Amino acid sequence: MTTQKPPGGSSLPAETDVFVGRDRDVADLRDLLGSLRVVTLCGPGGIGKTRLAVRVARSLRADHPGGTWFVDLSDAPADGPPGTVGRRVAAALEIAEEDHRAPAGVIADTIGTRGVLLVLDNCEHLVDDCAALAGVLLNRCPGLRILATSREPLRMAAETVWRVPPLEPAEAERLFVERARAVRPDFTVTGAVAAVSRALDGVPLALELAAARVRVLSAEQIADRLTDRFRLLSAGDRTAPPRQRTLRAAIDWSYELLGDAERVLLRRLSVFAGWTLTRVEQVCRDDPPALTGLDGHDPLDLLTALSDKSLAVVADEVAGETRFRLPDSIRQYAAERLVAAGEDAEVRTRHRDAVLEDAERHAEIALAEIPATWDERVALFQRYDAEMENVRAVLSWSLDRHEYEEGLRLCTALRTFWIVRGRLGEWIEMTDRFLVGALDAPAFVHGPGLAGRAQLAIGARDYRTAAEFAGRALEPCRKAGDDFMTAVALNTLAEADIVAGRFAEATVRLDEADAVSRGERQEWNRAYGRIVRGRLRIRQGRLRDARDLLEQGLAGMREIGQLWGAAHALIGLGRVATLRGDLAAAGSCYGAALPALVAVGARPERARALAGLGRVALARGDTGAARAALGESLELSRSAGIRPDVARSLIAFAELSAREGDERGAVLLAGAGAALQEAAAPDPRPGGGARVEGLLEPIRRRLGEPVVAQLWGQGRVTTPEDAIARALAGPGDGPGGGSGGVVPDAPGDAPAGAATPASTLTAREREIARLVARGLSNRGIAGELVISPATVARHVTNILGKLGFTSRAQVAAWAVDHISEETRS
Repeated sequence: MTTQKPPGGSSLPAETDVFVGRDRDVADLRDLLGSLRVVTLCGPGGIGKTRLAVRVARSLRADHPGGTWFVDLSDAPADGPPGTVGRRVAAALEIAEEDHRAPAGVIADTIGTRGVLLVLDNCEHLVDDCAALAGVLLNRCPGLRILATSREPLRMAAETVWRVPPLEPAEAERLFVERARAVRPDFTVTGAVAAVSRALDGVPLALELAAARVRVLSAEQIADRLTDRFRLLSAGDRTAPPRQRTLRAAIDWSYELLGDAERVLLRRLSVFAGWTLTRVEQVCRDDPPALTGLDGHDPLDLLTALSDKSLAVVADEVAGETRFRLPDSIRQYAAERLVAAGEDAEVRTRHRDAVLEDAERHAEIALAEIPATWDERVALFQRYDAEMENVRAVLSWSLDRHEYEEGLRLCTALRTFWIVRGRLGEWIEMTDRFLVGALDAPAFVHGPGLAGRAQLAIGARDYRTAAEFAGRALEPCRKAGDDFMTAVALNTLAEADIVAGRFAEATVRLDEADAVSRGERQEWNRAYGRIVRGRLRIRQGRLRDARDLLEQGLAGMREIGQLWGAAHALIGLGRVATLRGDLAAAGSCYGAALPALVAVGARPERARALAGLGRVALARGDTGAARAALGESLELSRSAGIRPDVARSLIAFAELSAREGDERGAVLLAGAGAALQEAAAPDPRPGGGARVEGLLEPIRRRLGEPVVAQLWGQGRVTTPEDAIARALAGPGDGPGGGSGGVVPDAPGDAPAGAATPASTLTAREREIARLVARGLSNRGIAGELVISPATVARHVTNILGKLGFTSRAQVAAWAVDHISEETRS
């Protein structure tokens, strides 16, 4: 029988709808096929391998005069007779078979030396036959190029594997909208389209199936229903191959091609939001009789096979370990299989226990109970960024099973990571839930849990709550013989006492903490205790002692390789230098704190260091540098969600605005910052009121009390977001920018009830502060103003509270600098 030489044509299938996106992918593949002879597009079902291959092949028709030929192998039987793939290729190229000759030889003779592009589609169930045929043809046909699609590589010489990525977010949204408008021309794009695209991992088949549902559902409804995606995405194109008509069918096809042990591992992997090989070996191993099925297979080999078959995806490398993940749809499918196999509870509990075991060890490394280098500690912080979803999953599992002790231990172990990162709101809420459930937990669990919760409150600048939890922690921590967490609780109580002005109590707490932290593995507590005591000395005005203590704390932290702790000491030293008027030293200390804080993503402390740099720049008159540093500080505080820090940043920006000449904007920002401070932290910040009064007093003299009171009232009812926008916009650019804009020039439109700056001194209080500065006693002030001594005492108490001071001497010193003799009510 003679062969038929195919004309230089094409058997590529027609495109029945618009091809969306992948311009860069098409260009990259065109370049590859210009120099390589075999390229295999690999990816999971529904990722768009076939459509991309056809698009690339069509774009290369002019480069292949011998034709571009498409061979669909999807329905070729995996257990068919030898030569099945060859016969399919011959049929696609319209080559008649010859008796007693293998199809490969006939095809090779027919193609000869001509330039031909052969597309082998859906090779995954016939990889050996496809590889064998391709090897023969490539050896005998120098002008042949092969573009294959498969869920796993062909594993042949000269093959280049090209992993088909999900659509980029913008492309995924475009595809959804294009397909939605094909079935509902009036479809309107909303934010839910992006949510659907993200939830479906940018997988084209899933997006197209979801878009088909807009006939009866809005995009918002589709997004809400994706928790049961296999039910939702079950109405595909009837003309498509069966495996592509529903999302489940697409994944079923891949699942059925796996070996038994591969299926077992795939379903167990569904408990992870992402994983490393080490974690797989911990959690997924067989443990008869509870878990069987891997039959001695090496998890690495099985994981490699799942990756080759496009079911497990290599994500990235974190802290020196490669991480993997399952695409969301495959993970949900595998989770259903895990439940059906009766392994769900066992594997999820193992996962939780493995995360807990690691977290408790890492907590000891973080706070130097276990020696480590700073680089090793930085790697741990990076690891927990990647592990966030796994931590959430195991905490949720513990809540669902009422296993409160395990959940509380995990919250306690990870507190340092959340505090450093400024991720406080979610973890405070989670810790509280476990504390409620674990009221009857043993002292060795409950005490550290309470102490850890107190530290979270300190991180959130909620000092009253910190004192409450730290106080409750002492008894169970002592009962459990846990000196480390007892010292933590005592240091935390001292921090709260310092903010509240209870200096004697703070000293007692710090002395107790020193006493219980003398043993081994307590270096962190000893160094941190020095730092806290240094802050106490700052509040007491003993700056030389404060500097010595902070330097001791700095040395201790550096000695144990804990540079986040060292940064706390450097920030304190920067404050001491600022108070001593040494701006160069202050800037050096704040700047020295930043590298370590950047390394671990410590948003709250980085914001503090930047705020210090901003204030130094402001004191030097460099408003540009001040605005840059304060702006970055404010952005960090906002992203961390720590409202007292945002409030302080707004007040710092008020000072900057005043320096830039925008006095009206300064008052607005000060009012907004003061209102937010009151709402977020009932305890006044030491010296905070004095700073605001120092800002407002000269502005009152220039603009007058009524205008300042009105602007202050407007600021107090400004939303935090609007105030932040004004602060960051710059002079003359923000809402009502500069000294003009929407800011009123005269009284008349202030919000009702907001005309008096309630958090600053009244006219009478300023007058009394001025008389305190003259050295008058309460009785002397009473005689001067013709009021009772009791009234004077009440006013003095209010002044101390509003300015954040603890003594008349502090009030006097402040009044000399900020209240002129001419000031009157």
